[in-house]
Amino acid sequence: MNFLKLIRYQNLLLLALMQLIFRYGFLKYQAIYLFLTDIQYGLLVLSTVLIAAAGYVINDIMDQETDADNKPNHVIIGKSISEAMGYNLYFTLNVTGVGIGFYLSNVIQKPTFGGLFIIIVTVLYLYATSFKKMLLVGNIIVALVLSMSILIISIFDLLPLTYADNRSEMSVIFSFLMDYAIFAFILNLIREIIKDMEDVDGDYNQGMNTLPIAIGVNRTAKVVFGLGIMATLLLLWYINTYLMANQLYYAVIYGLLLIVGPMIFFVIKMWNATAKKDFQLLSTVLKWIIFFGILSVVVITFNIKNHG
Repeated sequence: MNFLKLIRYQNLLLLALMQLIFRYGFLKYQAIYLFLTDIQYGLLVLSTVLIAAAGYVINDIMDQETDADNKPNHVIIGKSISEAMGYNLYFTLNVTGVGIGFYLSNVIQKPTFGGLFIIIVTVLYLYATSFKKMLLVGNIIVALVLSMSILIISIFDLLPLTYADNRSEMSVIFSFLMDYAIFAFILNLIREIIKDMEDVDGDYNQGMNTLPIAIGVNRTAKVVFGLGIMATLLLLWYINTYLMANQLYYAVIYGLLLIVGPMIFFVIKMWNATAKKDFQLLSTVLKWIIFFGILSVVVITFNIKNHG
């Protein structure tokens, strides 16, 4: 159980579920060919999950003192698992994940694409060791890496079969995945800032320069409130422009009830949030919004197939 907590198995399950839903709940129903076999796609998901798990491990190794202040009951490295064992686990997860990535890059006849996995591993290491201490830099990097887990589907499953004759059809699918990547980036950026608000005391003691430390928790809450408003308006625009305009009413109702509704709750609650328990609640709300956002892919696909 300590091992599962260390690699944040719930977050990893959500990551794997997201990639599986995009392929088997959306891409498989489109009039296009997919390059990877089911087994190869499973390996792509596994590679992503392993590298993400390694990122959590190195982050916990570097955050031992900060976590002792912020969440002493959840510290694993140095207590249940030794630091040396943590490094061994980090190395094993990364080598396996990157190795799978290079294999898949050769499968699609783009061996240089294996460098993407090395870049992600390097960025996650730099985040844990230095970037997370810089104002907003760490937040942006985490959000970008998570959104990359959506775009990597396009790179390995769609790009190898994109030619001049099908470029227009593929561009529509690429655009759809890009929309979700942007959605994931915005919400994860907001969630990372909220987590900084939750951990402000321990981060301050460790000399970090997060947004709540730089401008204060109250001002940061107003910044997040503004970002929440922007995200909600963007969602409403997207629903009206792409779902309502195409008469995808099941998807519209789903989006309003399970995505926009919780976002409105989030924005309202954010305005007066001051305590740690408030930030924990808001972080959980955002996680559920992300979850329902992922499932909306299935609803949209179902609605398109049963339209009219």
